[in-house]
Amino acid sequence: METKRLQAYELMQEQELKGIQSKGYLLRHKKSGARIVLIENEDENKVFSVGFRTPPQDSTGLPHILEHSVLCGSREFPAKDPFVELVKGSLNTFLNAMTYPDKTVYPVASCNDQDFQNLMHVYMDAVFYPNIYENDKTFRQEGWSYELEDEDGELKYNGVVYNEMKGAFSSPDGVLDRMILNSLFPDTSYSNESGGDPDEIPSLTYEDFLDFHRKYYHPSNSYLYLYGDMDMEAKLTWLDEHYLSRFDYAWIDSEIKMQKPFEHPVEWKRYYSISNTETEEMNTYLSYNKVVGTSLDEKLYLAFSILDYALLSAPGAPLKKALTDAGIGHDILGSYENGICQPIFSVIAKNAEESQKDAFIQVIESTLTRLVKEGIDPDALAAGIHYHEFRYREADFGSYPKGLMYGLQMLDSWLYDEKRPFLHLDALDTFAFLKEQIGTSYYEDLIQKYLLDNTHASIVMICPKKGMAAEADRKIQKRLQDYKRSLSREEVEKLVKDTKELRAYQEEPTPPEILEKIPVLKVSDISEEAAPVYNEERKAGDVTCICHPIETNGIGYLTMIFDLRTLTEEEIPYAGLLQAVLGIIDTEHYEYGKLFHEINRRTGGIETSLEMYTDVTKVKEKEFRPTFEIKAKALYAELPFALSMMEEILMRSVLSDEKRLKEILEMLKSRLQMKFLSAGHSSAVLRAMSYHSPAARFKDMTNGIEYYETVSRIADHFDEEKGRLVSILTELCKKIFRKERMIVSYTGAKESFDAVLAGIAAFSGRLWKEKVKEGGFLLTCTKKNEGFQTASKVQYVAMAGNFIDAGMEYHGALQILKVIMGYEYLWQNIRVKGGAYGCMSSFNRLGEGYFASYRDPHLKNTLDIYQGVTDYLRNFAVSDRDMTKFIIGTISNMDQPMTPAVKGDRSMNLYMNHVTKEMMEQERREVLHATQQDIRNLAGIVEQVLREDQVCVIGNEEKIEQDREVFTEIKALF
Repeated sequence: METKRLQAYELMQEQELKGIQSKGYLLRHKKSGARIVLIENEDENKVFSVGFRTPPQDSTGLPHILEHSVLCGSREFPAKDPFVELVKGSLNTFLNAMTYPDKTVYPVASCNDQDFQNLMHVYMDAVFYPNIYENDKTFRQEGWSYELEDEDGELKYNGVVYNEMKGAFSSPDGVLDRMILNSLFPDTSYSNESGGDPDEIPSLTYEDFLDFHRKYYHPSNSYLYLYGDMDMEAKLTWLDEHYLSRFDYAWIDSEIKMQKPFEHPVEWKRYYSISNTETEEMNTYLSYNKVVGTSLDEKLYLAFSILDYALLSAPGAPLKKALTDAGIGHDILGSYENGICQPIFSVIAKNAEESQKDAFIQVIESTLTRLVKEGIDPDALAAGIHYHEFRYREADFGSYPKGLMYGLQMLDSWLYDEKRPFLHLDALDTFAFLKEQIGTSYYEDLIQKYLLDNTHASIVMICPKKGMAAEADRKIQKRLQDYKRSLSREEVEKLVKDTKELRAYQEEPTPPEILEKIPVLKVSDISEEAAPVYNEERKAGDVTCICHPIETNGIGYLTMIFDLRTLTEEEIPYAGLLQAVLGIIDTEHYEYGKLFHEINRRTGGIETSLEMYTDVTKVKEKEFRPTFEIKAKALYAELPFALSMMEEILMRSVLSDEKRLKEILEMLKSRLQMKFLSAGHSSAVLRAMSYHSPAARFKDMTNGIEYYETVSRIADHFDEEKGRLVSILTELCKKIFRKERMIVSYTGAKESFDAVLAGIAAFSGRLWKEKVKEGGFLLTCTKKNEGFQTASKVQYVAMAGNFIDAGMEYHGALQILKVIMGYEYLWQNIRVKGGAYGCMSSFNRLGEGYFASYRDPHLKNTLDIYQGVTDYLRNFAVSDRDMTKFIIGTISNMDQPMTPAVKGDRSMNLYMNHVTKEMMEQERREVLHATQQDIRNLAGIVEQVLREDQVCVIGNEEKIEQDREVFTEIKALF
């Protein structure tokens, strides 16, 4: 890039970023003072973000509410929700905004040049010229407002962020995270909740909301970022001419203040709510927390990630083992938070007792003292370094563009020192330094200095309290009733009028001429060809191996797949337990901690999972193929070692270790509870589908609510169950891990195939051969329509059904329906008007369809909205432009960029499900050429799904009781 031609900018720094194969530039916009980082490379998945330092001054959630609100219309794009309009009609690979404790970030990504420019334009206009000043309706919709339907009705609070944070504050893990941060930084902005405390959100005024934008959303307080393969000069010229040059420099005090270290550790005790059916015994969370330097120390930044692995996160890690052996907590977690100015290292014991606090501290400190004296296991340190370095080099962040993740990591230094944006991006030298320190006292000295001698510390306990959520709701209701009684008749009438006006504003369609200001791509720009499929069927001895010839930068991705169709119904949940146990229990040659270190020292990791495949050409038969899968990734030279470790795990695990089995069960129970509270929508959907679908029931039995019930039963009655557990797990290994049950997937360069196939052939010959009793299951499904009660203040509401059973056929337009529902009908009714944080739907080739809501204040009202989908579709009529947007938004979902590993996984999934490239291209054509009549024709499909009336709700115990006519069964989840 030729920066000399960019007269509006000053080049501050230029750096080769070898670790990420890029070149970095730090610039300053001369007139406005805006900070800009460019990262140039050949990545077609381009990223742009604009961020601001936004330290919260209180816990009203001001930064979070503003993040939502600025995306609801701007000067050049005055539609009420340009964010949603973009999602409908953009080929984006990422489009969102995020609020952190000290910053707010607005990132977008796309592989399409024009689309990328459009996204940049809308986001820059949104943050600098939002329509929030025109009226308070966006503030009331996204933040909070009084809701009063009629003068005699009940006064309520509503608002998207308000309800989102009610859900967030219902999770004890979320409460603990907030308390740890607040306890350690009482004199800085970290003592406040940037997301918003639901008790404090209603004290936020519209004027304070506007003042926050005026102060912080200025180029002088901004951090702009461009990443990827693009004309950087053209982008910088555009940013200058359209936005930055219109602002003069302004001094803005947004510095993230440093907390003065404590002279003595502090102790905090807070409470969280549990339902009336849960026990308060063994339900306390204990945490030991230390502030570790600053995030501007690049060695410390990574060293404590390594120590987190070696001390806590790895199975068998010494701190975890010592606490578990002492009977303190059923789940021990490590946490190293380095995305703030002063990072935090935490040791957390879940499902403990308040009375164990002193023992908790004593065990931690005595274990750390011993490790300083005797030394940390060098294998653990080497494994931790390799684990993190492998991920750094692989740069596989799943569905998230790597340019996005680099931009967020860059803020870990740039936000606190504007001269050091690249500090953590080019980490190869730091990894080399950390390797050199193994065998010295470096890591032990860090423990002594930052964990043992450091008084900037807190002990935070959060203790369970029954009925706390209900009591809080009663206080809110009383506060609202008292407030309403204090109002004059005219003031009450105004609340009713305001409620109706907000509803009318939400329902009023945006005029076409306004919507047309938001740029849309053309369908003709999109190829009808589906992404390539990389499947080559080979043989490894007698075993079928599907090879995926893809360039992977020297990494091989290997998956062993074992058919589970010979299990009996009784054995199914135990397959889930076996999957959870293998890899974190002793084997014949390795203690489980050493096994984990050995694997991570030489590979990118080995993991197990249960998966499900269905022959899409035989969906009416409802046959499915459940599998047990073990996956490894490693450099080609280390694949033989990976195979030997896979064999060790599958064939030589010591499943008779009752003590370890009990520990794993308690941990599983804890992790499942976390999942239900944070992602209850997926569990509710799976449960609702299990009322009719045997495949869904299998998933529920191995990873859902029925699985949790099995785990809880065995954990709670372990002495009676342990013998049977060991026997079943042992027999399952012999039944599952057999050559005749096996198929293999391998992703790598073609030249690596022969060696891998030879290794697989040898591996398969050493699997179980002795005769076993063949079984088989025939799962029965029963419609239950359950309400699962928790202490949460919000609901996850799911409704499911099947349309192929009624003789209907799958059509590609159902993928468009998902976009229409998620960003039009459900979005408008459940999120915008209803105040829920999220809504979603899905319809697949198996005929399964569902609707779901996320952190939803409603229950029955949401189910009524689902019922309205049929009429909405029968009367579906939009402009041609809107139809084009829905099609492009659908293709965007189908065409997300894929890493080499994902390309291989996708190809294997297509093979296992019998989906051909021709089927995919037919679906793609059906999407690209869909008409409005095609959408109207889906009404019958949706009507059939809704007719089956399969409902499952996870949520507030009082709300479920209030709407009990919805359910056949109501029960406590925990």
